Amino acid sequence: MDLLDAIRLRRTTNNKFAPDPIKPEHIRLLIEAASRSPSHFNSQPWRFLLIRDQGKRDALAELAGASMKELMEGEFFQRYRRYFRFDDSEADGQRDGIYIDHMPAVLRPFIKQVFSPQSGKLLGMFGVSKLLGSNQADIVRESPLILAIAMNREEYKPGELSGLYSTISLGAVIQTFWLVTTSLNMGMQFISTPLEVPERKALIAEMLAVPPTHELVALFRMGYKADEAKRNSIDWTSSQRKPFDELAHTETWDAPMAEDLQNAPSLLWPEKAPNAKD
Repeated sequence: MDLLDAIRLRRTTNNKFAPDPIKPEHIRLLIEAASRSPSHFNSQPWRFLLIRDQGKRDALAELAGASMKELMEGEFFQRYRRYFRFDDSEADGQRDGIYIDHMPAVLRPFIKQVFSPQSGKLLGMFGVSKLLGSNQADIVRESPLILAIAMNREEYKPGELSGLYSTISLGAVIQTFWLVTTSLNMGMQFISTPLEVPERKALIAEMLAVPPTHELVALFRMGYKADEAKRNSIDWTSSQRKPFDELAHTETWDAPMAEDLQNAPSLLWPEKAPNAKD
């Protein structure tokens, strides 16, 4: 697949994958491509764990589902409230965040109450947290591959320059994974919730035998895309993007976008960018 095609087509896959196991040559390609990512002094501070065993995936699924339910009934929503969008006008106006466009009809009349400052208690009362936890467990359990990333603690030091540089390198690695999976007609999704609960993060690190020299920093689920996969009971989209002239400045922050750049043709979107402003 052409690089620009992979960038255009890259998406986070929220729903289930096809049940087919990932081909060994595709897994090898993912790791070898990731190894080409830049790192400070070529330190290569990342190591990868490939989890295909169903028993381990079942255990991770239970931890992910329980973490999702617990976080949603706590401060999760308030922590990330600024990123949630609930209608077309809000999504188009902000052009960032996630647009919750799919949910059971019975919840729609109560959306403002459910996602209010008292959201944790209400999400539990309306059964939303339980449903989200169940969805999370199901999609993790049925993902053919879970990929974990651990960072070398000698480099990954939050608050220090080496920590910044290794984080930049981690971002390059993750983007490489996303573009390669796209080129292989695979999907990928960040499994964030169990790593936000310290006790469960520790359990996962122990389960995977991550040595004390490294810190578990990310989990992703991967699989081949399924034709006509059903959406989760509560689902969202995040295809909206800020426009070119809002994302970048010319020379100084307060200067308008240079006219030649503003008028340059888009090579990524030859016709029209999705959700582009008229």
